[in-house]
Amino acid sequence: MNLTDKIFHDDEAARLHLEAQRWPDGAYCPHCGECEKVTELQGKSTKPGTYICKSCRTKFTVTVGTVFERSHVGLAKWLLAFRLMAASKKGVSAHQLHRSLDVTYKTAWFMAHRIRAAMAETNPGPLGGEGKTVEVDETYMGGKEKNKHKNKRVAKWDHLGGKQAVVTLVERNGKARSFHVANVTSKTLRPIVVKHASRKSNLMTDGAAMYPKMGAEFASHGSVDHARGEYGRGPIHSNTVENFFSILKRGVYGTYHHVSEAHLARYLAEFDFRYNSRLDTDAIRTDAMLKATTGKRLTYRRSGQAANA
Repeated sequence: MNLTDKIFHDDEAARLHLEAQRWPDGAYCPHCGECEKVTELQGKSTKPGTYICKSCRTKFTVTVGTVFERSHVGLAKWLLAFRLMAASKKGVSAHQLHRSLDVTYKTAWFMAHRIRAAMAETNPGPLGGEGKTVEVDETYMGGKEKNKHKNKRVAKWDHLGGKQAVVTLVERNGKARSFHVANVTSKTLRPIVVKHASRKSNLMTDGAAMYPKMGAEFASHGSVDHARGEYGRGPIHSNTVENFFSILKRGVYGTYHHVSEAHLARYLAEFDFRYNSRLDTDAIRTDAMLKATTGKRLTYRRSGQAANA
């Protein structure tokens, strides 16, 4: 699958591909779950890909109950948008989608947020486990950060508002999971860490004062003191999660420029997804996103009215 593939230029081919991803064992009714008494309607006046469920007597297509539902954008453009966002390590701006897909900026912005909704994990299990290591660290998006090389204050990430705190857990050789938190304290971080990291894991953090007590709940706890210029003692380090932050910030700073607090969680889900599927090809990553569209319909009102990113 590459950008010249028919599914990215022909709506009928795109529909058939989406059906193959969502319904690998055949169509089923999104309303009642019926899979046996389902028939594809035929006829010149019937839109291709329309099915009827003989159990609940409702008509449906493959887009019902997904992020594509009631969209007026052709499926081929949708699949192309999915592919572009799946393949771009640092993300794709709404302006870039607007130009590439030949849709309005407002439509491109909304499409991007629907795709991020599909990227979000559903009911994820805890990271780590016996013999495994989970790194935890926090960072800030927005406001001003100190440029360590030039020793002066420089505006970065978000020129319109204050800093937003983000905490990320990364299992070494595994997945990342990020969260927007109101502030960085033991009270806000502990519930996230103990829920999303197995207590059988070895926990690795920096030297922040809130972590030792938290780390006592895990199989072991190692920390490094960045304030003293320490970044690793053999296996004791938080370099994996720091590397994740470097990709996240390069994406926000270089691609999106500004991410509002209201939508930050969706952007975090986007970068988590690409990191977690980093070993997959672009085609596999795209199909995984398509399979995850079910049950994640996002209306424009719910996505927010301010198209700032």
